[in-house]
Amino acid sequence: MLFAQVLWWTLGILGLIVLLIRILGLAWEKLRLISSMSQPADKQGYWKLTPWSWMPSLKRNLIYAPLWKKRHNREIRLSSALNVGTIPSRLHTVILLGYVASNLGYMVAVNWKNPNMYEVCAEIRGRSGTLSVVSMIPLMIFATRNNPLISLLSVSFDTFNLLHRWMGRIVVFEVVVHFVSWAIVQVADGGWDSVGMKILHDRFIASGTVGSAAMVVILFLALSPVRHAFYETFLNIHILLAFVAFVTTWIHCVSAGVVGGLPQTPWIIAILLLWVAERLARTIRLFHYNRSKRGYTEAFVEPMPGEACRVTMHLPRHVRIQPGQHAYLRFAGLNPWENHPFSIAWFEDKHGDSLLPVHEKDMEKIQEPTGTTVSFLISARTGFTRKLYNTAVASNSSAVTMRAAFEGPYAGHNSLDSYGHCVLFAGATGITHQISYIRHLIEGYNAGTVATRRVTLLWIIRDYEMLEWARPWMDQILRLPNRKEILRIKLFITRPKNANEVVSNSNTVRMSAGRPNIALELAKEVREQTGAMKVTVCGPGALADDVRDAVRKAQKGTQNDILFEEESFTW
Repeated sequence: MLFAQVLWWTLGILGLIVLLIRILGLAWEKLRLISSMSQPADKQGYWKLTPWSWMPSLKRNLIYAPLWKKRHNREIRLSSALNVGTIPSRLHTVILLGYVASNLGYMVAVNWKNPNMYEVCAEIRGRSGTLSVVSMIPLMIFATRNNPLISLLSVSFDTFNLLHRWMGRIVVFEVVVHFVSWAIVQVADGGWDSVGMKILHDRFIASGTVGSAAMVVILFLALSPVRHAFYETFLNIHILLAFVAFVTTWIHCVSAGVVGGLPQTPWIIAILLLWVAERLARTIRLFHYNRSKRGYTEAFVEPMPGEACRVTMHLPRHVRIQPGQHAYLRFAGLNPWENHPFSIAWFEDKHGDSLLPVHEKDMEKIQEPTGTTVSFLISARTGFTRKLYNTAVASNSSAVTMRAAFEGPYAGHNSLDSYGHCVLFAGATGITHQISYIRHLIEGYNAGTVATRRVTLLWIIRDYEMLEWARPWMDQILRLPNRKEILRIKLFITRPKNANEVVSNSNTVRMSAGRPNIALELAKEVREQTGAMKVTVCGPGALADDVRDAVRKAQKGTQNDILFEEESFTW
């Protein structure tokens, strides 16, 4: 129980350190924003350089560094069908190794000099069982979409998902040690027949065995090749088995023959309550945003060139959306039990009826938003996204209307407002994450509410036809006042069907054939840096790794304040 307290304190102190860094970062950003938002580009020189000489080295060698060389988010594929996932970053690896080592250390810190081997096994049994339940609490919290630590600590769901996977492996390992330690003593006491009798007829042992079996099955199903090959099936089975594991662990704790159950009973009750509360919150949000007196959410799905869909959802209620957010979508008649995350590309508020106001209260009602239109780009890959695209194509029309559901928005806790210079990399449908920031920054520039004086978008696509994906939104952005003063767009067509297509007659919108030299493009931006710089990327793992590597190289031998952010969904 002492080690359980130590483990919780360790997690708590780590969380407090991150929270303190988050608070200091927010204060620094606010100070930078207030001092720079009314200043021209050439007056933001102070914020161009970091005030801490050791910070660029720390970013380059730890915070932004991959575990080895430059590969981090690019998937490791053994073949076209076998995917073994991604590699944690150097900082993630340090945290994970620390947590794994502490769990192993606490578990084996027993009296090995005891001549009675079975007493040692009993001690390890209790220790491993307790530590596994301790880790189940953060395991549960880190898996949820409504995890309050995401916005509080400004840590992405993707990072928490990584921690969730590794904590799950630790929990399963400790549960197996717990079961084996019990079995060794039980076999010595009554033989293998007694083990079978206990499992079949003793509720305490039976519940523990079922829970252990469920966790072991989860471990094998969660192996990266299996998980990636059958993700949608895996997810549903994973949730069901996790629920079985939690319930049987609770039964195991309360049927131990101790008044009030084992000391770990309140922990497992807390886990179950957290799980129920999170599911209830998602259900309430789902019904609230998708149903009102005005009707239900409808989605217009347009098939696009390059096997993609442009989805426009009309929500019957107003939803407050920030740049950089994403949402989970469901479509009626298309595996409605499945929901998947997609970045929000565009959003607009709808206002009251077009009738002329009669009273002052009527004017207030008209000014209040009555709904929100939200747009997404969804690339057709396998499973859910492929079915959506095939449904849109089969309609033989420009768009198909479907009943749909919107759950969100999530994330959006990273603001670019205080940065004088923003460099946004997008690969294919990754443009959805970047385009909402572009509109926000230009509008903020016109209103005098952001420090941004230069925005560079680099969008890499396969062929010219894919420009159609974002054309309606880009047209609106290009018509914004003063757009030319701060926005530069560089389009890279990697496999143009016709070289004559790649033509650019604008100084602010340039088009090139072939892949960009990421390091060269970023180095050019750094030479012309205006104030503090934020580099963000959303796209395939290979692109993200190239941008990360370029940011690290750009910080070598310089004191320029350059921050990096990667938007990714790794499973």
